[in-house]
Amino acid sequence: MNRDVSFDTHEVINQPPAFEDVNLFQSDLALMAAVGAHGGGEAMNQLSAFGEKIGRAEVIDLGRQANAYLPVLKSFDRFGHRADQVEFHPAYHQLMALSVEQGIQGSPWDHLGNTGEAAPGRNVTRLAAIYMMVQVEAGHMCPITMTNAAVPALQFQPDLAATWGPRVASRTYDPSFQPAHLKAGVTIGMGMTEKQGGTDVRANMSVAEPVGGGGAGGEYVVTGHKWFFSAPMCDAFLVLAQAPGGLSCFLMPRFLPDGTVNAIRIQRLKEKVGNKSNASSEVEFQRAHAWLIGEEGRGVRNIIEMATYTRVDCAVSSSGLMRQALAQALHHCSHRRVFQKHLIDQPLMQNVLADMALEVEGVTALSFRVAHAFDEADMSEAEAAYRRIMNPVAKYWACKRAPGFTYEAMECLGGNGYVEEGIAGRLYREAPVNAIWEGSGNVMCLDVLRALSRDAAGLALVLDEFEGMRGREAHFDKALDRLKDGFADIGTLELRARQVVEDMARVGAAAVLLETAPGFVAESYCRSRLGGEAAALYGGLPADMPYRDILARAVPQR
Repeated sequence: MNRDVSFDTHEVINQPPAFEDVNLFQSDLALMAAVGAHGGGEAMNQLSAFGEKIGRAEVIDLGRQANAYLPVLKSFDRFGHRADQVEFHPAYHQLMALSVEQGIQGSPWDHLGNTGEAAPGRNVTRLAAIYMMVQVEAGHMCPITMTNAAVPALQFQPDLAATWGPRVASRTYDPSFQPAHLKAGVTIGMGMTEKQGGTDVRANMSVAEPVGGGGAGGEYVVTGHKWFFSAPMCDAFLVLAQAPGGLSCFLMPRFLPDGTVNAIRIQRLKEKVGNKSNASSEVEFQRAHAWLIGEEGRGVRNIIEMATYTRVDCAVSSSGLMRQALAQALHHCSHRRVFQKHLIDQPLMQNVLADMALEVEGVTALSFRVAHAFDEADMSEAEAAYRRIMNPVAKYWACKRAPGFTYEAMECLGGNGYVEEGIAGRLYREAPVNAIWEGSGNVMCLDVLRALSRDAAGLALVLDEFEGMRGREAHFDKALDRLKDGFADIGTLELRARQVVEDMARVGAAAVLLETAPGFVAESYCRSRLGGEAAALYGGLPADMPYRDILARAVPQR
């Protein structure tokens, strides 16, 4: 029989090709510039190889699978014995293996296993890999980030650091459930938050009793509950509990030295808005054994060392999510035709996309400037001050900007952005977590004020760096003057903290762009972010902006 073609309606036209098989490093001029400007130049080739590997279609699809097939809690085995294990889809383990192979979980600590010195640009290089990896799948970055950040906290107890540091630095991902000394590599999580305290960890009620004499490096048993316990299949956790000498920080392994499983009872997995591939849990410690890090009563100081490192990860991760959202929007608009033109050639869409591109330029520049400070802080007081003050500034700003940004990118894709077949919805749900994890916006602002109150000389060093850009752009000069004036009224500083921190973020980002970015990017950023020549929402840039130059730099390079 002859087929009647009059009802063939399903010819697919005017749809973009899939955004895949792209080198996530080479295609991103802003990222390459940030890495090159901040000490990561020697790693360009390895970052390019990594960007090509994880930009492949099959790896991108692993991200989809890891979020479609969620972790499952197995509380008991089939005979009724406690299991307290979480099963993940194989895609999750494949993503973890890729990240560990790249060293995202611990490459800055490679030198701990030998007598060599720390590699230059090690934090910038690692964070560039994070920036790319979150564009594929962000949830599995939770244990990756915590593992890296645990090492500086462990260093308050040298014997624990000597044992666990080399395990962290391994490039082999080992998901097996067995004692750490039998594994090829480990991950480390943490448990700080309790239901009655949240951010106020000093209100924690979990109790740690010394076994024998206790003391630094000594054994304790912990009884209590954690409302959020991140990545419960890690091999050990940093936890806070009340010891006889006050709130203290402990290393709690999943397995005890005799090979038995520690008494960490997983009550449930949290059902979250996003971050679906990652297992966040609620747990009870039923006299679980743990080892004290440092002295009793110094728990906040010790765990804050971990938080310092996780916060820069949050800033860079949010910047990476924004970059992927922008790349999706640019890719779609470069192929989709409306009213006889590609969307990217429509004037108002050009305004929206260019405005978004400038936003990504700013958060990326600021985040990697902070990353550079992590590499140099031990050798320069100015860099140490920049890290202390600008790390929470960058964390606040990038994480606050990401949710609204990912929504705007979703709108650029229209209905295609609002269906689950694409990545836009996942980016949108993922974006808020970094603003909440490791300190909400208010906590970051208060941390900035605390740093300023304790370190007036450090603030002067940061402002001196900004002053070095004076005279290059008029809007920047005026904004820097306003920022300095903002510190004058000490009595209302806490009330105005968000505005002051936002001003520091914009001025800080502009200073980096004036130093490292093409002139048309830096000038456009200063005009739109510091000079008031843009609307509160995206798409309000003035008519004389260099739209085509901004977009040509932002469009993913093939």
